[in-house]
Amino acid sequence: MYGFINTCLKSLVVEKYGEDIWEKLRVQTGVQDTFLTFKVYRDDITMQLIDQACKMLDVPPDMVLKQFGEYFFEFCKRSGYDHMLRTLGGNLYEFIENLDALHSYLSLSYQEMNAPSFRVEKNEDGSMHLHYYSDRRGLCHIVPGRLLRGFDAVYPKTLWIDPKTFCNGLPFHIVFDEELRVKQAGVSIQKIVPGLQTWGIRLDQYFCIVRPEVKFTISSVQKFINSQFVFRTKREMMPQSWKQRPMLELRGQMIWMESVQCMLYLCSPLLRTLHELEERHMHIADIAPHDVTRDLILLNQQRLAEMELSNQLERKKEELRILSKHLEEEKKKTEALLYAMLPKHVANQLKEGKRVEAGEFKECTILFSDVVTFTNICAQCEPIQIVLMLNAMYLRFDRLTTVHDVYKVETIGDAYMVVGGVPVPVSTHAERVANFALGMIIAAKDIKNPVSGNPIQIRVGIHTGPVLAGVVGEKMPRYCLFGDTVNIASRMESHGVPSKIHLSASVHQ
Repeated sequence: MYGFINTCLKSLVVEKYGEDIWEKLRVQTGVQDTFLTFKVYRDDITMQLIDQACKMLDVPPDMVLKQFGEYFFEFCKRSGYDHMLRTLGGNLYEFIENLDALHSYLSLSYQEMNAPSFRVEKNEDGSMHLHYYSDRRGLCHIVPGRLLRGFDAVYPKTLWIDPKTFCNGLPFHIVFDEELRVKQAGVSIQKIVPGLQTWGIRLDQYFCIVRPEVKFTISSVQKFINSQFVFRTKREMMPQSWKQRPMLELRGQMIWMESVQCMLYLCSPLLRTLHELEERHMHIADIAPHDVTRDLILLNQQRLAEMELSNQLERKKEELRILSKHLEEEKKKTEALLYAMLPKHVANQLKEGKRVEAGEFKECTILFSDVVTFTNICAQCEPIQIVLMLNAMYLRFDRLTTVHDVYKVETIGDAYMVVGGVPVPVSTHAERVANFALGMIIAAKDIKNPVSGNPIQIRVGIHTGPVLAGVVGEKMPRYCLFGDTVNIASRMESHGVPSKIHLSASVHQ
């Protein structure tokens, strides 16, 4: 089926049940999210979607198919086929009669379309009996109709046209009797199928019926007389020059002539493009000037070019959607990295190109920590061992900053600096930093000294006071703190005791 059908099914699910249901349905069936309109997809994709929808929504299959049939008609109208559907017939009978003609026209655009066939019979009580023929089951359409008043035609007593003019004016027509014997044929079809120049030969010797799928008998043809008939020439009966060419197909209508007990097949060559015309060594001149097939071939050539452009645009649109999705994911990763380096509101201001003004905080709590005998450890270990030790320790400390909601300012070597109450002022800054310090002491016990194999020891110093905070630099900008509070906190750490927290009086208060 074409992507148009699957797009309709997706639209139905989204409109009636929501995006979440469609996403679950799509994931469970393992199909893509979007479908290209003019691309052919396997039939089982559509059937899997319908079967899974029945299970997920706990709705019987006939109900889902009925909803799809009703919605499909509306979806076609919204997709630009509304004028075509409105003008198809003046009442329900005429509408259904011309559905096959509509499908035949659409096959110019959807060349691999396997459309159903419709036949309607009027009953004596005024009701109608609809015959629906399809290789697929269950996809039926609900079509409205309204009655229009009819009129009575006036016919001449004598037909004012001679046989030669008729055969030249209608170059593609065949008249045959109840035994399928050819009585008359147009000049162009005689040129292509020379056997038709022998009156009385049987039509089924040279042609087979492609659509509708019926036996080639006069009674079968009469039953489907309101349908469009597609004939195809038989290769074994064609001239030698046609043996390597694609067979010619004719499309037209059947008209029963009661007075002469013969059937008139008014047809045109079923050709879609100039390429198909060239493959059969035919020319535009072979088709009658009044036959719209000439215009359709030329128009469809342009339409095919437009369709190819449309397909390219749809593919590019899908590629852009995927790229946009990936770009959004990468943007989130970049923002997460940026927010890890700078406060969120500061990072947002820098992204917008604004200048970040320095701000004064009247009260905050600053923490410094370092590893005891770090210089000695470095002298006795390989650089990679130091990097692994510091990374394991800082990963634990970083997690604690999230738990206690404090801001990590920077790390220099083995020194780790944290502040509470900056950049977002809070009244509990001292309590948060103190709890963070306790967590650091405990976490450090899990880190082994690469020299002795014993747990490392850290010193922690904390001080509370005012600071000035701002962004420094353009390349690799850092959010830095300035003031005596920073210096005092650093001294508290350097004069501390291993595995202890050294508090200033201001923090204690």
